[in-house]
Amino acid sequence: MDFRFEDAIPVLRRTPEVVRSLLLDLPGPWIEGTEGPATWSPFAVVGHLIHGERTDWIPRIEHMLEHGDAVPFAPFDREAMFAASKGMSLPELLDTFSFLRSDNLNQLQALRLTDADLARRGRHPDFGVVTMGQHLATWVTHDLDHVGQIVRVMARQYTEAVGPWRAFLSILGPAKKG
Repeated sequence: MDFRFEDAIPVLRRTPEVVRSLLLDLPGPWIEGTEGPATWSPFAVVGHLIHGERTDWIPRIEHMLEHGDAVPFAPFDREAMFAASKGMSLPELLDTFSFLRSDNLNQLQALRLTDADLARRGRHPDFGVVTMGQHLATWVTHDLDHVGQIVRVMARQYTEAVGPWRAFLSILGPAKKG
């Protein structure tokens, strides 16, 4: 499936509400649970999505429009959310994510990008030359990846509690042998 604005925007528009529906008003263990050391909780994922709204998607589109592939993007700090979200509540994070996403989609629309713009090039600090179409497709896929991560982390909180049914629950991964 090739990137098309009319297919992508509905997914980008829905993500904040999907995340809100999954997490709002749940007890702490669902929000703070992880998959183990050095993994992210659903709370951390929401903070990460906010950081992307602030520093990645629209800023990099604007960077491509201004510099093309002559100047690399600024590196993205994948874990900036740990400091940025400290002391915030989940409802605050969800509201911030919704506001920023709406604002970013309005900015994207105001840019009036065309299908021809999807071939514009930028320079990623790790990957080298990338296109605007790849960047926009990554925005959508990034959202879906993190929605899946939230659901997976939540499900794994019951890995032991499900007992023998684990064999039929692929979201929990393979059962440990022995």
